[in-house]
Amino acid sequence: MILCDTNILIEIYKNNSEIIETIKQIGQENIFVSDVTCAELLYGARNKKELKTIRSDLNKLNVLPIQSFISSLSVELVEKYCLSHKLSLPDALIASTALHHNIELFTLNTKDFKFIEGIKLFSQEK
Repeated sequence: MILCDTNILIEIYKNNSEIIETIKQIGQENIFVSDVTCAELLYGARNKKELKTIRSDLNKLNVLPIQSFISSLSVELVEKYCLSHKLSLPDALIASTALHHNIELFTLNTKDFKFIEGIKLFSQEK
């Protein structure tokens, strides 16, 4: 299981062949996203057609919901890292999801997560 950060899905929409190939190697059945990623992608839609396409694509993915314990963990992470590393709430929720499910996080923004104790970041070099 791999949790994809929002930027990974954005790269797929940009037809980034390296990211697309990595996702194929992992296997779609092993790809998960957070509710936060769904919300961020939908928020980024520029029109109704794009919104509909994004919703359709998201329906094909394994979505991990934000549950109370994930929310609570994200509050702890924000408190611990907001001043030292400027951890944002969406990133805290995504990191908490990965930590709770004990899965690797696939992101292009490793600087946003690498300081979080216990986080496992997916490396394309594997």
